Amino acid sequence: MYVREYLQFQASIFKVSKETIATVVEDVGLIPEVHKKISQLSKGYQQRVGLAAALIHNPDVLILDEPTTGLDPNQLQEIRTLLKKLGKEKTILFSTHIMQEVEAVCDRVIIIKKGELLVDTSIEELKDSNEQIIEVTFDYKIEEQFIQRLPNIISYKNNFDNTWYITFNSSEDMRGVIFDFAQENGLKILELNSKNQSLETLFTKLTS
Repeated sequence: MYVREYLQFQASIFKVSKETIATVVEDVGLIPEVHKKISQLSKGYQQRVGLAAALIHNPDVLILDEPTTGLDPNQLQEIRTLLKKLGKEKTILFSTHIMQEVEAVCDRVIIIKKGELLVDTSIEELKDSNEQIIEVTFDYKIEEQFIQRLPNIISYKNNFDNTWYITFNSSEDMRGVIFDFAQENGLKILELNSKNQSLETLFTKLTS
């Protein structure tokens, strides 16, 4: 079917006026492609046709399942911009396993594992968290009781030989504290990396 033909069919199902089609086509940026067959369109424009069909009856809630899968970087940015625009007027439920997309588009995040709600928070609250994850490699292997001396520790893990993955809860940058700890105990730091509390690290920690 042609884009316009398909949208006319959708409009007839929902009993909305044909004038609505022109508005939706403009809103989703389909004007240059509206005369083409859907099979001739790129993946990005096919996604736009799907959005247009979902918007044709002006719903209050829009449910999108993996809407950015398979898009090239330019198409991805265009769809992100479109979703942000739509999100100003509608509630959008955006289902995806790509955490970067959630952070780029959404205001709020819900993480569900096997039907259990694990997280329900705003993106801003997540970013404002005092939780810090630091990966540090010392010049030789140290015992667990040494790591336990560090303040504000939530958890720790010996990833590989001399490398520790330590989670803190503090507004202070704990990299300086680890540096002082190493000096006090005659240790040399070979590598020190701060792993910000991103949605991806939170998802991995909760679901692994």
